[in-house]
Amino acid sequence: MSGVEPRSVLSVGATLGEGPVWVARDAALWFVDIKGQRIHRFDPELDVARSWATPGQVGWVLPTNDGLFAVGLQSGIHRFDPANASFTLLHAPEAHLPGNRQNDACVAPDGALWLGSMDDAEQDASGRFYRYHQGRCVETGLPPVSITNGPALSPDGRILYHTDTLGKRIWSSTLDDDGAVRDTSLFVQIEEDAGYPDGPTVDAEGCLWTGLFGGWAVRRYDPAGALIREIRFPVANITKIAFGGDDLSVAYATTARKGLDEKALAAQPLAGDLFAFDPGATGLPGFHASV
Repeated sequence: MSGVEPRSVLSVGATLGEGPVWVARDAALWFVDIKGQRIHRFDPELDVARSWATPGQVGWVLPTNDGLFAVGLQSGIHRFDPANASFTLLHAPEAHLPGNRQNDACVAPDGALWLGSMDDAEQDASGRFYRYHQGRCVETGLPPVSITNGPALSPDGRILYHTDTLGKRIWSSTLDDDGAVRDTSLFVQIEEDAGYPDGPTVDAEGCLWTGLFGGWAVRRYDPAGALIREIRFPVANITKIAFGGDDLSVAYATTARKGLDEKALAAQPLAGDLFAFDPGATGLPGFHASV
């Protein structure tokens, strides 16, 4: 594709589109609508899409090493089989926090799932980050916040980026060989009136991209935290991007209708759609979770 200006490639009208991920084995982009309780699959080559209903709010969908998917439902981490639309509970890290839900996740080079939770009411600082690997779930020890986003990992898997959305802060931490989180420092503070940092993604050059909810844009920051690019959208709520295509050179962005009144929706008819644009960068190959 050509042209930086984002264009809608799939009209889904998602209430809260999130978690785009390119799955090379399918040559397709997968993403979710958290509030709409749907998993979506988009094949850009054939320009066809399919979706599945989920038994509860769904924060993310990621491929697993057994050919299926791991899915973050409000009730916990599940294995999802698209062939029969079945969901099997693997672990419930926050069964004691029924007001929380899962919000975002990524897969590390070792197959570990890194995931974050949040207060569904977006008020209490009850959201935490976890590492789930081969049936074992460990809380990272990072300070709890109301809305977590990410995490995302540097190309070498040694730096963990994690977002406090309401605090408008993106943090970075170093990781030990065993996955322990160390040396957390502020990576980026989003300024006032620029929206809220949503899902982060790291490209092949180690630069971090973040969607800006209410900010009408996605941004690219270099590894030192300097802003080097901003791409404007025709909709306000951009939640996260993923790199896709055979050479991972196309950026796909999920968006949301959540929080928009009738007047805003009339002015943003593409809100909630899946967008694509040329980012001028390539992404990192994805990994499969070892669940």
